[in-house]
Amino acid sequence: MADGQETDGPQAGTDPLVLFMPSGRRGRFPVGTPILDAARQLGVHVESVCGGRATCGRCQVAVQEGSFAKHGIESRPDHISPKGPREERYERVRGLPEGRRLSCSATVQGDLVVDVPDDTTINAQVVRKGAVDRHIARDPAVHLCYVEVDEPDMHKPLGDLDRLKLVLERDWGWHDPLIAPHLLAQVQGVLRHENWGVTAAVHRDAEGDRPTIIALWPGLKNEAYGIACDIGSTTIALHLVSLLSGRIVASNGASNPQIRFGEDLMSRVSYVMMNPDGREAMTDAVREAVNSLIGKVCTEGGIDRRDILNAVFVANPIMHHLFLGIDPTELGRWTTPRMIWASRSIGARGFTPCPASRAMSARTRRRRPCPKGLTGRTP
Repeated sequence: MADGQETDGPQAGTDPLVLFMPSGRRGRFPVGTPILDAARQLGVHVESVCGGRATCGRCQVAVQEGSFAKHGIESRPDHISPKGPREERYERVRGLPEGRRLSCSATVQGDLVVDVPDDTTINAQVVRKGAVDRHIARDPAVHLCYVEVDEPDMHKPLGDLDRLKLVLERDWGWHDPLIAPHLLAQVQGVLRHENWGVTAAVHRDAEGDRPTIIALWPGLKNEAYGIACDIGSTTIALHLVSLLSGRIVASNGASNPQIRFGEDLMSRVSYVMMNPDGREAMTDAVREAVNSLIGKVCTEGGIDRRDILNAVFVANPIMHHLFLGIDPTELGRWTTPRMIWASRSIGARGFTPCPASRAMSARTRRRRPCPKGLTGRTP
């Protein structure tokens, strides 16, 4: 059966319609059909090694809620059967993530949009977007600065943080830096851990910005990392990069989970218009995907994700708005401009879930052509 084609049959117009994402395969099935059986009939790969006994947990799926106008589907929680004894036992013994169901036990009760999560599919499609090595003049926003702070002196009544700031200005030229609030409780302990020798990560994104201490380690710290992430409408590519050498440490990619809400950009805007909670659901989906990719590249690169201190995200206008949690509805109107044109630097605390560590700063940049009458590179 071809992708996106409905099954034919005598009751094709009356049986519930089931749509599997991200494959887009769909078909009509009688009420009471196990979702796993529906997937197999449509050629959708859903893992199962226990023969439908609800013991392996490989056949997990997630049912999406809302009105999917493009597909003519109203997917609701009561369109899938309640959890039965076998599914409840599996959840009690082994645990079942929130929103997940075992497709071997759950049955079709009405029109459904079913998502097959990547983490349940051993033979899942692997998304790769390789990074091209080329010479780039480095101008990092984050600098690692090792300093040896003067010990307390009763004749010079200055606090530990004051002395740290003075030596950063004396040795590195950072005048009166700010400090991230979460570091205030750590300064004294870090300074004394290695006899007053510390490495400070100082962030300054643009000339004229006030520098900020975003991380602090005892002794010499000689490596820190950043991530470069391209959020496309169908795929997400993420690269882990050394902030000191510029080398690419690890790369990974995944399908954009927002595809379950619409295959193209305008269908996702339409979904937000028709579903009050649609924007929040799509924002959560893409952030969880980015967070998962960060975990994967950290594992592949053998680093602690707390060493990620900077991130750059690139996206088209609609992906940019949805990633930041901005309502994209206005982008669907012909005469309405985007909310912002230039790139923005945003502290990681502005994201939930946090893409990396509390000390990370996230810079978002939108792919776009220059407006008419203007030339030059995108800011």
